[in-house]
Amino acid sequence: MAFLVSGTLRMASQIAGARDSLGRKGKYNLQGPRVALTLSSPEVSASTIAVLEDVFQTLGFESCQRREASVQDFLRELTGFREQLDAHGGPMGCVLVALVGPCGQLRQPQQLVRELSHCGALWGCPKVFLLLSGTSGGAHKPGAFLTSLGELCGRCPHWSLLQLLTEVFCRTAEESSGATYCPVLRSSLRGALCLGDVEPWRPKAFQEELARFREQLDTHKDPVSCALVALMAHGGPQGQLLGADGQEVQPEALVQELNCCGALRGCPKIFLLQACRGGHRDAGMGPKGRPWFWRWLQAPPAIPSHADILQIDVDAQGCIAYRDEEKGSDFIQTLVEVLRTDPRGDLLELLTEVNRQVCELDVLGPDCDERRKACLEIYSSLRRRLCLQV
Repeated sequence: MAFLVSGTLRMASQIAGARDSLGRKGKYNLQGPRVALTLSSPEVSASTIAVLEDVFQTLGFESCQRREASVQDFLRELTGFREQLDAHGGPMGCVLVALVGPCGQLRQPQQLVRELSHCGALWGCPKVFLLLSGTSGGAHKPGAFLTSLGELCGRCPHWSLLQLLTEVFCRTAEESSGATYCPVLRSSLRGALCLGDVEPWRPKAFQEELARFREQLDTHKDPVSCALVALMAHGGPQGQLLGADGQEVQPEALVQELNCCGALRGCPKIFLLQACRGGHRDAGMGPKGRPWFWRWLQAPPAIPSHADILQIDVDAQGCIAYRDEEKGSDFIQTLVEVLRTDPRGDLLELLTEVNRQVCELDVLGPDCDERRKACLEIYSSLRRRLCLQV
């Protein structure tokens, strides 16, 4: 067997106009129609064609055409197919061409690839060629490869085409030990080609989506009062978000992306993170010093070991904590004033007021003569309202 994947363009001057097909994620945009074509010689069995059509449907190709001709007439049939696509009048999403013929007659498919690269409707779009031929003994057996490809596409729809073909090639090589042929892959694709309905998650895609969300808000005509972002992913022990491919991104980078939004200046930005932060499983802490039979009479629930903590940092991570050499800490002074004003208020609400006043201050540190800004960071695992005076 031989296989070829091609994503070539007609000429360099058309690359700039075709960049939109990749989008911002380095991934092909498959919004247009997907068209598949099978060019087979007369001696190809009907069972092979049936398996091939099932693979096309699994990959999401709406239109599947079949043309039977000798290998010498493949170029003429492909020219007619190109003219049909150009007459369609609109951009295409993707095209897949399967060339099935006797062994030894599909060794130089470059002319066929160039013919489809001249198609104006496919400029910047992925063009995939599958070259299927018989074994060196003359037996025509592409069905095993196609069956494995179809099964893997249905089981792993989130995989890119290169991932699928690599896995299928590995299986084909293992199942054909002792044979004199090996699958071959050639690619000039400029981005990820995912034919399934499920898009593979990448941690950097979070930041890209947030950047797009920020741009959308900045162009919004009406004022924005609040933003809430929910982030759900695998997590690491240092608080990083982990993708299925092992790449990492820190939540701070995502927060900073939204902090640059002009439409949200001075507005609350809420982040909800659903992710692990390590492998520890907290069994909780129960009451101590009780008789063994107490749990049968009254069973108070265990409390998480990290509950009931309130921590206030005078500065954000990586920033300097300013303190006036004569007056002392602006944070401490503001906190005392707010507590004296409302000693019976909820402490979290009072700390929010303290943070508002601190953010309005222009602080002057000993390291420079220029005014700087400060902002508190409040961490709370309190389970109830906390009032210092009743």
